[in-house]
Order: sequence, then structure tokens, then C-alpha cells
Amino acid sequence: MDGISIIFEASLWAAAIRIASPLIFATLGELICERAGVLNLGIEGIMTVGAFAGWVAVYHGADLWTGVAVAALAGAAFGLLHGFLTVPLGLSQHVTGIGITLLATSLTYYAYRIAFPEVTSPPKIQTFAPLEVPVLSQIPILGDALFRQTPLTYLAFVAVIVVAYVLYRTPIGLAVRTVGENPAAVEAQGIDVTWLRVGAVAVGSAFMALGGAFLTMSAFNSFYFDMVNGRGWICIALVVFGSWRPGKALLGAILFAAFDAYQLRLQQLAGAYLPYQLFLMLPYILSILALIAMSRRAGYPRALMIPYRKGER
Repeated sequence: MDGISIIFEASLWAAAIRIASPLIFATLGELICERAGVLNLGIEGIMTVGAFAGWVAVYHGADLWTGVAVAALAGAAFGLLHGFLTVPLGLSQHVTGIGITLLATSLTYYAYRIAFPEVTSPPKIQTFAPLEVPVLSQIPILGDALFRQTPLTYLAFVAVIVVAYVLYRTPIGLAVRTVGENPAAVEAQGIDVTWLRVGAVAVGSAFMALGGAFLTMSAFNSFYFDMVNGRGWICIALVVFGSWRPGKALLGAILFAAFDAYQLRLQQLAGAYLPYQLFLMLPYILSILALIAMSRRAGYPRALMIPYRKGER
């Protein structure tokens, strides 16, 4: 087996879709926030909260879908905090976002230590099982990659379609896109800019938390410290890569995940000859190059990170 033949393996693309799933949720969440004009650097902490909240709810007896809902609500709560600090109060979105990440991460780790003071290894839960789609799962390569995944992966792809439809085919989506470009025009239509932005941040943060919940309820079966491992920062870059469009952001998430899955297999081929750190760098280097190529044509929301006060022009 060589490096080229790996690309045509069904297992590579099945792994890529699994790796991409939490990125899809979190990227959609960041995209919604930024479309409304708010940069949410709290994404890393919110994903951590979602991972813990969903997992601990299931551990204490809730069913898996209830755990998903708990994770989304926990993320929305931190989104409301971030939105309140940055929109009506007009505080720095950079500083507030970093603060949210530190707060959410620290509270999560504290809650874990309080809930499991004597535990030496993380407790395990029963996670979502892969669900095969009849007929479609038998398609060569594509069937294994797309139609033998867990329900949360299917939900991630459905979420892309729903978010795209809402943003581009509904009045609320038009208002969200406009408030990120020209909030004065939204105010002129009698829509409260503050509540619209705060609501968008809360919804976006709920999506971010779902990305974290995927890690503990679908990819793994336990909660580990640092399990988010920088995925939130990757998602911020994916929003730019996707030009603030859900479809392109989806492709960006799959592309990064494919690079990541590919480097794991390259380690097995050449790991005896090259340091494994070189392979770990590969998806990030390729993603940076792709980001440079795509971002030159990206049209960012014009009111992104610009505070707005009612009545001001």
C-alpha cells in the first residue's frame, strides 16, 4: 500500500466524515455568530461545556437525545453571556471571547472534579451506535463514508441544509445577514438589533456545544480534559475558508478532516523513517495554504466586531 492508494480507501473517507462532524457543528455555530456581526472566540470553551454537559447528563440517566439537548442548552447559556457582554455593553469581542473560553473550560473542569472526586479514570457511557442507511450504505466507498455513521453525523449534515435555508430563504435569515452588514438598516425596519444579535450568538453557541457533545457521545464514550484540543480555533478558520457560507464551510471541514485522517495513515507507512510530529503538522499546513488561497476572495460581514448603539449612524 502506498500514499496514493490510501486516498481511494473507503475507510479513509469514513474516518474523515467522523472527524469532520464536530467541526461542522462548531463551524456552523461560529458562522451564525459572525453573520450577525459578533466574533465568538468562546468557541473552544463552549465546545468543552457541551462535551461535558451532554456526557454527564447521560451518565446520570438521561437518554442520548436528552443529553444532546442539555449540551445545546449549556452552550446557549454561555452564548447569552457572551452576547450580553459584547452587544448591549459593547465590550471587546476578542477579550470577552477569550474570557468565555477560560471561564467555560475552568468551570467544566471544576464541575468534573466535584462530580467525580474519587475517580481515577473517566466513567464511560453508552454512545450513539452507527446507523446504516438501507441501500445507500451499499454504494462503493460513498456508502461506507456517508451512510454508516452515527445519528449525530447525519444531524450535522442536516444542520448545514437547515442553516443555509434559514439564512438565504427566510426573513429571519435575511435579518441576521443584514445585521452583520448594516445594522442601521435592520433598525430602520423596526427590528431590535440587540436582541437579534444576542439571539444569533445564543443559537450559534448551541451549535458549538453540539460539536463538543459529539466527542463524548459519538466519537468517544468518556469526557477527558483537553479533548476539544484546539478544534474550536480550527472552526474559526473554516468560517473564513468557507467565505461565511454554510456549504463552503462544510467542504472546508471535510477537507481538513481528510488531511487529518490521511496523516494518521501516513504515519503507519513512514513512521519508522520520519518523526511523527511531521505528520501531525500536515493537516494544519495544508489547511493554512488552502485558507490563504480562499480568503483572498472572501467577503466578510462588514459590521463584524463593530458595536452598534441604537440611534447611532
